[in-house]
Amino acid sequence: MRKFLSAVAIVAGLAAASGPATAADLTVGARFDPTLDPHFLYLSTNMAYAQHLFEPLVARDVNSQPVPGLAESWRVVDDTTWEFKLRRGVRFHDGQEFTAADVLFTVARVPALANNPSAYTGAIRSIVKTEAPDPYTVIFRTDRPNPILPSQFTILSIVSHKAAAGATPADFASGKAAIGTGPYRFVRYARGDRLELARNRDYRGPAPAWDNVTFRFIPNPAARVAALLAGDVDMIDYVPTADLPRLRTDARSAVFGRASDRVIYLVPNVGADTLPALTTKAGEPLDRNPLRDQRVRRALSMALNRPALVERVMEGFAAPAGQLVPEGFFGYDPGIPVPAYDAARAKALLAEAGWPDGFGMTVACTTDRYLNDAAICQAVAQMWSRIGLAMKVETYPSNVFFTKVRKGASELPMMLLGWGSSSTGDSSGALTGLLHSIDAARGYGAYNFGAYASADVDAKVEAATTTMDAKARLSLMQGAMRAAIEDGAVFPSHTQMTAVAARKGIVYAPRADEWTMAMQATPAR
Repeated sequence: MRKFLSAVAIVAGLAAASGPATAADLTVGARFDPTLDPHFLYLSTNMAYAQHLFEPLVARDVNSQPVPGLAESWRVVDDTTWEFKLRRGVRFHDGQEFTAADVLFTVARVPALANNPSAYTGAIRSIVKTEAPDPYTVIFRTDRPNPILPSQFTILSIVSHKAAAGATPADFASGKAAIGTGPYRFVRYARGDRLELARNRDYRGPAPAWDNVTFRFIPNPAARVAALLAGDVDMIDYVPTADLPRLRTDARSAVFGRASDRVIYLVPNVGADTLPALTTKAGEPLDRNPLRDQRVRRALSMALNRPALVERVMEGFAAPAGQLVPEGFFGYDPGIPVPAYDAARAKALLAEAGWPDGFGMTVACTTDRYLNDAAICQAVAQMWSRIGLAMKVETYPSNVFFTKVRKGASELPMMLLGWGSSSTGDSSGALTGLLHSIDAARGYGAYNFGAYASADVDAKVEAATTTMDAKARLSLMQGAMRAAIEDGAVFPSHTQMTAVAARKGIVYAPRADEWTMAMQATPAR
């Protein structure tokens, strides 16, 4: 585990290879097509694209530590008041000056954005009032102590109150509203094909290495690798684990990898009394939801052979997980074990719960979101079939999958998802977003797609995330995570690694948050 969690750069041999563009240009073969509205569809990949055009109040470095962004400093005034001092002289791409008015507009826009399948409201869940005593100061008042407010702002891109007024996601995709303060300007977006950016020569920070950046969307992993080796792109993200050995030894490429912040987990849907995809083994509808029984959930977790998943599906490019926060992040509890594989005990628990012959269940996952996601689903289904369940697997592209897993309204009985902790730098995001019951009015349960609810866990989560003393908060966070895991709220599987491959002459600094960013790539010296 220690070896896995250390940041590493895995570099293959380098030899002459022609690039697809000039020395000042970079072409990235990217797995994902973005939504360019930085407040629409909460996904880490969308956040990564947004960082090129926009900036948050608080940025974070490659190790997910908070650093000044559009705010140059911040401080606690009292337990429910934070003061942020803004940078002066920052301008949007259209020449408008950045001021507190843009911050106030952004905070108000996030909850008001209509038809958002996965909103960014978790970043502002505790804020009840935002004030601007002058153009370069913002005061946030919260309904409870919130010790991690600065870290929460790392996912929230600040948009122009003039350019984005009344803007829809389509306005951002067209470029009309895609006006930020970031290191690159919008040039052109062709859905399903490419995103073109040009350097913002008025950027306040260090100039990026590339004059022009093109993201070419290549969702097929084999096609991305082929494009890199053919010299059609300079760099590719989400390198498939099966191709790592070849790219490590190919003279045309280099691979840069490290442990990520992302834990892959399974979510049982416990909110509905019945679900169409929960059946008898003969395929007939069930009159009750077996996943609502803790014994069934414990059985399913025990039947997951996590080391086998890591070794056989992830080819060692991951580490088994027993909780939703990786080692090294605040809130990680070394006392929570990775559940031991025990098929016999799992069968006994199913029988004890009244399912000695098992039942039928569908597990659903993406085909293009996480490393080997579809293969993981197939392996999980095989493991659960060994304890008597009649398993089916449904796979969907991300844009379809995430419309099906709306919080509190999913009809999928079991879902494969991933959670990254860099957005808060600790376990609080998972605790409040995934494990707390759905409470939209207070900003809890924003990503609770299984509709899990426990009064005990809720109380523990709220105590853990509103305590300002760091030592006490750590203990409370660990206790809240332990309670939810023991109750079977979710089944953590593994922490994945992240890898980017590049052609000769390019060096890339991979990030814990898995964001693919042109600013992390530089010409080799």
